[in-house]
Amino acid sequence: MMGLFSRTIDVALASFGALIAAALYVGRPVWLNDTQSIAVAFDGMLVIALFPAFGIYGSWRGKPVGDLLWRTALAWLVVEGAGVLMSFSVHRVDALSRGWLALWAAMTVALLLATKGLVYTALKHLRRGGFNQKEVAIVGTTAYAAFLIERMKARPDAGFAPVCVFEEGDDHEQDRVHALRRDIAGVRLERDFATLVSLVQRRAIRELWLALPISCEPTIHRIVTQFRNDFVNIRFIPDVRSLSLFNQEVVDLLGVPAITLAASPITDVRVLPKVVFDRLFALAALVALAPLMAMISVAVKLSSPGPVFFRQTRLGIDGNAFKIYKFRTMKVHAETTGKVTQATRHDTRVTRVGRFLRRTSLDELPQFINVLKGEMSVVGPRPHALEHDDLYKDLVKGYMSRYRIKPGITGWAQIHGFRGETDRIEKMSGRVKLDLYYIQNWTFWFDIKIVVLTMWKGFSGSNAY
Repeated sequence: MMGLFSRTIDVALASFGALIAAALYVGRPVWLNDTQSIAVAFDGMLVIALFPAFGIYGSWRGKPVGDLLWRTALAWLVVEGAGVLMSFSVHRVDALSRGWLALWAAMTVALLLATKGLVYTALKHLRRGGFNQKEVAIVGTTAYAAFLIERMKARPDAGFAPVCVFEEGDDHEQDRVHALRRDIAGVRLERDFATLVSLVQRRAIRELWLALPISCEPTIHRIVTQFRNDFVNIRFIPDVRSLSLFNQEVVDLLGVPAITLAASPITDVRVLPKVVFDRLFALAALVALAPLMAMISVAVKLSSPGPVFFRQTRLGIDGNAFKIYKFRTMKVHAETTGKVTQATRHDTRVTRVGRFLRRTSLDELPQFINVLKGEMSVVGPRPHALEHDDLYKDLVKGYMSRYRIKPGITGWAQIHGFRGETDRIEKMSGRVKLDLYYIQNWTFWFDIKIVVLTMWKGFSGSNAY
């Protein structure tokens, strides 16, 4: 019923958007002409037919509003595009003004996004106040169940209320460990399967989450079989925390569901704004900073014999090697094969010009060339020398996962002071922890925030020498 109501609202908004567009186009309120009315009616039918395919009318409880909004915008653009193509096929496109079509697209997108954003926000506030809650029963181990309960309580706006945890296992072991325990994080703990079944059916619980290891197939089959005649949403939330560094969704692979345990978490269409921003920002920076870079080049050349640029092989996305560019800050010297000596405070190899460049991070400016070439991003984990990768990949958990995305000129770790020499493993661990946080929580606006903070705080720092 709610799905039908939502479709009706969306068709009404598309029609209203067409009227607003017509009024804006002629400069006064007008009714739609016959051709425009036919186009609106046709697109209204397409809304009813195509919008569900974009997942717009499913439950968005606990899901990010951004996904809902971009799906809605894309769905409407597909609908209007299909309408224009239909007009071509019946030779009526000349009767439709391109200006009106463009205004109609913009007005309808604005109305749809505003309405869905308001509804989503209103429901979040209602759920945060204790209304519109869905009761959840959890089947799983104590530790993982506690983790899920904590997540539910941390996100009251999602509207999930845990009411029971069922833990199955060796009865004697459970009696010994849980002799006095009756709850987990304030949620009732049950160890009798019959009691769980009775509770779910008596309270008409509609959410049953199986928080179990992948190996617990018999238990999963037992649960699904038991509730096959009950209208319960049974969701399998496998406990793969020890295997996966990133929170991945289930994807369709050759027609079967697959859970990605290790892969880049930001390789889908969401990364397109990042790619466009990187290229435009890098081009603008190189043009604007060209006079400064020319002066630095002359200063580097005069500081000591050798090339202006320092080039070194680093790892990029998915381990693809590339040559990183920097202004040379040291006297030309030979390193021992297989070893890279990091610059230390008062390092005699660093020139006077180089010391200033390193302190202000101006030596990093040529990396905008790497960004323009698509080898780096403006924001991302800093790439390290190959020798350091070999050293730390087995010492710091998740170290190589930093290369699941493009390395960056600045990053979440850098604005938190993790720059320069990593003479202790604790420094590298701290840097990697922040890099992984960035990867797990990446959004385009997170990138913009880091760029703004980098410009606000400046590129200099006490750890840069």
